[in-house]
Amino acid sequence: MRRYSACIEWLFAEVGDSFPDRIRRAHTGGLTAIEFWRWTDKDLGAIEAVLAETGLAVTSLVAEPMIALTDAANRQAWLKGLADPVAVAGRLGAPVLIAQAGDDLPGSSRQEQRRSLTETLKAGADILKGSGVRLGVEPLNIRIDHVGYFLDSTREGLDIIDDVARPEIGIVYDLYHSAVMDERTEEVLDGRLDRVFHVHVADHPGRNEPGSGSIDLARRLDWIFANGYAGAVGLEYRPTRSGADAVRAAIASLGA
Repeated sequence: MRRYSACIEWLFAEVGDSFPDRIRRAHTGGLTAIEFWRWTDKDLGAIEAVLAETGLAVTSLVAEPMIALTDAANRQAWLKGLADPVAVAGRLGAPVLIAQAGDDLPGSSRQEQRRSLTETLKAGADILKGSGVRLGVEPLNIRIDHVGYFLDSTREGLDIIDDVARPEIGIVYDLYHSAVMDERTEEVLDGRLDRVFHVHVADHPGRNEPGSGSIDLARRLDWIFANGYAGAVGLEYRPTRSGADAVRAAIASLGA
């Protein structure tokens, strides 16, 4: 059975609700897991308490500090900071940390930036080793949401993961970003689905709820699961309708 994870940065975010209230709403709405972005701006004790209260799991959170891994000058600062989100992920039971590569740096070649990203991830794998937490780098679209971002190709992301060659490091595959970049899921993930640690969904245009746009999300997810993916699917979309019924309708549009 597929497991869906509500990104409560956007979902169940009713006016006036606290962050723990959002988690309670996700639970009442029938979700079994949630995810969020930054942890440094949240009350972790309150989150722990409401997770114990509801029994919900956390599937992922962001690896801070969010600084460009394409810049070798940031390597030591990022590695020094990585131990903290690893500890937080362990504390909350989250199996995946999400990292972004950073922007394309003016004055630095793609080869230099790719080398920096690869070497930083290799070093990060040593910090992750034995923790039970893995890190997924996320390719993003540069046509709408992340103009200037370095890693806009799933294939290149997977090539980098192959160069890193560590089981602690993989990618987060976002069907919305991939579709906006005109990628075909079955082509870009063929033979390398095991490197995908987490999946995100949203529709296009608008990055709104599944079923609201033109992306064949159900077909793409069917292929992913049919070919061995067993992780969670993160509902990371901007809702145009509020409430649990709207979230359930979005999930229903995604198929089996």
